[in-house]
Amino acid sequence: MERKRIDCPALPPGWKKEEVIRKSGLSAGKSDVYYYSPSGKKFRSKPQLSRYLGNTVDLGCFDFRTGKMMPSKIQKNKQRLRSEHLSLSKGKPDLNTALPIRQTASIFKQPVTKVVNHPNNKVKTDLQRATEQPRQLFWERRLKGLRSSDVTEEVLRSMELPKGLQSVGPDSSDETLLSAIASALHMTSGPITGQTSTAAEKNPAIWLNTSQPLCKSFIVTDDDIREQELKVYQARRSLEEALMADSLARATESARDVEGRAA
Repeated sequence: MERKRIDCPALPPGWKKEEVIRKSGLSAGKSDVYYYSPSGKKFRSKPQLSRYLGNTVDLGCFDFRTGKMMPSKIQKNKQRLRSEHLSLSKGKPDLNTALPIRQTASIFKQPVTKVVNHPNNKVKTDLQRATEQPRQLFWERRLKGLRSSDVTEEVLRSMELPKGLQSVGPDSSDETLLSAIASALHMTSGPITGQTSTAAEKNPAIWLNTSQPLCKSFIVTDDDIREQELKVYQARRSLEEALMADSLARATESARDVEGRAA
């Protein structure tokens, strides 16, 4: 290696600059720059130099490679800070187009090259997963063991599902299946068909369709629809009779109050 040590007028008296030119290897011809204090202490980078000198010397426009003060660097730094301030005031930068910054131990930002495409790139983008948020598998199991109750803390009788509905998934039960179907009816606007793929029965952790409840594929027949319509009709009749009885009881009580006041 060829070494050249000269005085550095940009630094206080006694400081030396050394430039070492590499003679061999893949980096032959390149040079390394070092600085030596009057006491002989060696400095390999500008941050080391700044920490040692402190506030005695302003190294804001000091070029470590040439050893000279570059006033134009201050102007460039001001322009860069002004442009960053304007970009922040306009909004967040586009992360898809902004170049990333190498995260190293250096205090200075070192840009890296961002490659967006490659001739041999075979990565395919799943548009469905890019637009939809991921959903947790078997989240209905978190509701296991919970019971609904009325104001008197009496446990309400749970619904009974048709025998044709069979659950899919590890440690699944009728209560878990009921929670899954109720959630699907509330959150999904499309038809509820269950897990149409037979692979979901073999390994639901991989082939499970998260938009459908945790049950095997089923078909709703006309008899099932008529049976449900009959249950809805009976429930409405019972509610109508209860409301009618309540209104009659209120009317009778009001009439008694009027008679009591007249007497």
